Order: sequence, then structure tokens, then C-alpha cells
Amino acid sequence: MTPIHRHTPRKRFGQHFLQDAAVIQRILETLAPSDADWWVEIGPGEGVLTAALLRRCRRLDAVEIDRDLVASLTRRFAGETRLRLHQADALKFDFRALAGGERLRLVGNLPYNISTPLLFHLFRQADAIRDLHVMLQKEVADRLAAGPRDPGYGRLSVMAQYHGRVEKLFEVPAEAFHPRPKVVSAMVRVVPHGKPVVEAGREDLERVVALAFSQRRKTLRNSVRSLFEEQDLRRLGLDPEARAETLSLDDYARLALCLAEQRARR
Repeated sequence: MTPIHRHTPRKRFGQHFLQDAAVIQRILETLAPSDADWWVEIGPGEGVLTAALLRRCRRLDAVEIDRDLVASLTRRFAGETRLRLHQADALKFDFRALAGGERLRLVGNLPYNISTPLLFHLFRQADAIRDLHVMLQKEVADRLAAGPRDPGYGRLSVMAQYHGRVEKLFEVPAEAFHPRPKVVSAMVRVVPHGKPVVEAGREDLERVVALAFSQRRKTLRNSVRSLFEEQDLRRLGLDPEARAETLSLDDYARLALCLAEQRARR
């Protein structure tokens, strides 16, 4: 059943509300929630998925920036003790503090205009996340799952795969939303690694990857020369003529470890 829309979508918040019952059911089947789960929903909007999750979970926290939607959800779910609403900006929200040592299951229809910085914000708190299921613009979903030399492979791809196992689940057409976006969307799952897949520290890796991809048309020799000499690259088994999009996570991890060693010698 298509919901009755009482809230006027705000462009500044990138609001596109999911309304297709078949897509919502497919999401629920993908999430496979149980009454032992603690869920956090980012951007609950009009509460369509919120209502479905509440029937299947132990606790649900919902983070919503729009105060009018928070007021509407408060009225709709009055008396529902398993739900806690947070009127907050997800880009600034402390998910780790909320978890308090537990690991949360996160789900959200992320606004297209902040999806990349929000993903990085979540990755930095991956130790508090059991799994993450997000609706994204298809282009961003493709970038998350891309490997070296794939179209779209970049900083987001490397850092996502450093933090977890990425799986693109299914695409969602524009007509599943109100109002309709101008792009196709996709549902993605990220499961944080139980233990690091490479030895590099996150901050060093982020620095190296950001620098390499900030000038992706340049060769490695030129793009990272503020951090590494050509002899460093060759010692690590990297071709100075290579470009950022050809390097794997392992390659970037070697660079990050080299950066850490340089710092330790100072």
C-alpha cells in the first residue's frame, strides 16, 4: 500500500521517501531482523521501514535531522517503548557512544548529497557496527564495490574494503520513491571485518589514499611525491609510473606502513 504523504520533502535534506511495498519487503528479507537485534535507522523519514522493523527487533534507535519528521514519528509511535528517536545530524552522531560496547545493526536510505561523507563517518566507527545496509545512488554503490581498474574505483572503494566486506545487493528504480529521484538507487551491505585484513593504520591509509586519488591522472611518482621518494616506491614493489586506480588495498597498505615507519624514525 502506498503511504499518504503528509510531509513535504525538503530538498536541502535530500529527502526521497521509499514507498514501494515490494521493495520494502525485499529489504526486510535482506535484513532478516530478529527479536534479539538492536537496530539503528538513519533517516527514518515517514517511518515505513521503522514500523516494519519495530515488529521484529529488540530495540530501534532512529536518527532524523528533520524536526518536523521527528515530531510526526513521535506522534505515530507514541507509547512504543522499543523506539528511541534522535533529532540529530547523522554526520555528527556518535554511533559508538550509543552502542556502549555492543555492536549495532544499521540501516538507512542515505541522502544522495551526503552519502559519501556519511559513509566515511560510519566506517570510522566500524568497531561498533555489526552490519550496515544502506540505500545509495547506484553510482556510489558501484564505487563501493569496485576493484582496481574498475570504473569508479577510488578512495571510497579502498577505504570501504579496508573496513569491511562490501556486497551490492539489488537495484531500486526511481519510481519506488516519493519524490522520484533522477537516478537509479541500489541497496548495499557492508559487514565490518572481524579482524584487520591489512596491517596498516586507518589514519595513515586514509592520508595516502586521499593523496593518491586527489591527482588520479598523475603517476604515483608525482601524486604522492610529498610523502615518498621514487626509491621508496620501488622498494615496496610499486611502479612509479602506475596510477592510483591500478593499486590494490594491499598496495596502499604497504604505502601506509612505510609512512608510519618514516614517522617512527624521526
